[in-house]
Amino acid sequence: MKNRDWHVNGDGQYQACKSPRVWNLLKDNYRLYRFLTELEDILNDVEDETSRLPEIQMLVRRLLVNSYWVQSQYLEPCPKTGTSVLILYDELGFPLTLQTVTFAPGTKSNIHNHGTWGVVALLKGQEKNTFWRRNPSQEFTEKIEQTGELTLLPGDIISFTPDAIHCVEALGDEPTVTFNIYGETDPKQRFEYNVISHTAKNF
Repeated sequence: MKNRDWHVNGDGQYQACKSPRVWNLLKDNYRLYRFLTELEDILNDVEDETSRLPEIQMLVRRLLVNSYWVQSQYLEPCPKTGTSVLILYDELGFPLTLQTVTFAPGTKSNIHNHGTWGVVALLKGQEKNTFWRRNPSQEFTEKIEQTGELTLLPGDIISFTPDAIHCVEALGDEPTVTFNIYGETDPKQRFEYNVISHTAKNF
């Protein structure tokens, strides 16, 4: 099944969301500038951060359905790191960032949250998301436990709350390419987690 929509919260639980019909999203001359204008309207009109996510996911799907340019904007993965990031939009005073991210086959990220909301659409390849939740103990206040896994396919879109914890891995024989949009990150709330030492650090 293609074009699935998902949402992940801080408890590490993911749920399927209703996806709009593609033909309802077709729009002449729908380009990045229109997307950004409509996105700004949502950010201004919807105060609750979590409530914004379904609307932002719909806008992302509309953009990808109508803009071949966006889907073609990505870099080859760096031979040394296995990843590459291409910034599409990052303007001072506008609280979001648009980028495409490429992972070489087999590349895996660290376990992290983003300290802001995020929406990610898979453009190419297969990406396994592993989800976690905080499970602090008296001895280890930053301990986390795995809650599930989900493999994203081209056309899938997933949204994250600021405290959602995950890691991603590129599956298969070809690089994965994702279109990522993030709100304004709170550096004090963005962490990388170590499941061996049960520690977390800002990154």
